[in-house]
Amino acid sequence: MSEKVKIGLTGLPGSGKTSTLLKLVEMLEAEGNTVGGMVTEPIIEDGRRRGLRVYNKMTGESGVLAHVTIESRYSYEKFGVDLTVLETIGVKALTDAEERADIIIIDEVGKLEVESELFVEEVKNVLDLDKAVILTLHKKSRNPLLQDIRKRDDVRILEVTPINRNLLPYKVMKLMKGQLW
Repeated sequence: MSEKVKIGLTGLPGSGKTSTLLKLVEMLEAEGNTVGGMVTEPIIEDGRRRGLRVYNKMTGESGVLAHVTIESRYSYEKFGVDLTVLETIGVKALTDAEERADIIIIDEVGKLEVESELFVEEVKNVLDLDKAVILTLHKKSRNPLLQDIRKRDDVRILEVTPINRNLLPYKVMKLMKGQLW
């Protein structure tokens, strides 16, 4: 990639932020880029969303970040949250990517992730690097970290919608190559 752009993908829940990000990762890797960072994915049991798993894109290590069976003082929707999983797997995924990846991904900077000071500090560190970064952002949160990301001059925020989510990865690829659309 010729540009060290930083792109925030935002949108309502279910709009396709993670799917858009994963399509972008596939396209970037097909062009020979090393992509690292953290990805969250839903845990589906009996056809219902029962929690969230976080995984390290470079190592494949994963853990249950949130689940209906977790008892915690932190919660997200109907899930208890295990911040130690975020800090041991998610934050480690970001530090691994800092050292070894061309492009860093963070999925997602949202309501539950910002409960971890370690995660918040690592996101700030990643954004200050001279590397391309793609992150997904909770759309409505007023958390100071999310507000700071939205205000940064070096981060371009794009909204993912059900209408544009299939074309958006191609547009982001052009942006990352320094081509305007």
